[in-house]
Amino acid sequence: MKPKQASRPKAAQPAATPLTLHNPEDLRWEMQAVQLAIARRAYELFEARGREHDDHDWEDWFRAESEFLRPVSVSVSESKERISVRANVLGFEENEIRVSIEPSQITILGKKEVSATETEGGKIEYIDWYPDQIAKVIDLGTEVIPESSVVELQSGVLQFELPKAAKHETGAAPAA
Repeated sequence: MKPKQASRPKAAQPAATPLTLHNPEDLRWEMQAVQLAIARRAYELFEARGREHDDHDWEDWFRAESEFLRPVSVSVSESKERISVRANVLGFEENEIRVSIEPSQITILGKKEVSATETEGGKIEYIDWYPDQIAKVIDLGTEVIPESSVVELQSGVLQFELPKAAKHETGAAPAA
């Protein structure tokens, strides 16, 4: 007879929080400001290397990016009717994330709010070793219907359910 293992009760998952979609044009402007800050920092790194053009420009750019942006891992799955996207934004709250969906891409921007606590001894600020921003554009490869999409944040994961747009067949002969 096999011994039975005691089953542990599963911890309740926090409820998913629906997110409001933002205007893609607004997020493009915000993304441009982040990219400009990264470009400035990459140029500072280039200058610190003595302005030598020795094929290290990408290294400067990636280093600058890593100083400004927290990495966001993404997984995408696709069925006949929809695309499901999961993006790891652990540490960000729903009020710190802005999302837009266009027919062929998703844009995610996030900025951590600095939290401070007043105590008798003074002010204590939350310090995080990671960059406090995220900026991610996800190209979908297939057109979706943005207005019918659902976006939720649950346990640090952004969950996108994106219905595919109907394909228009071109060159097909009309039915007789």
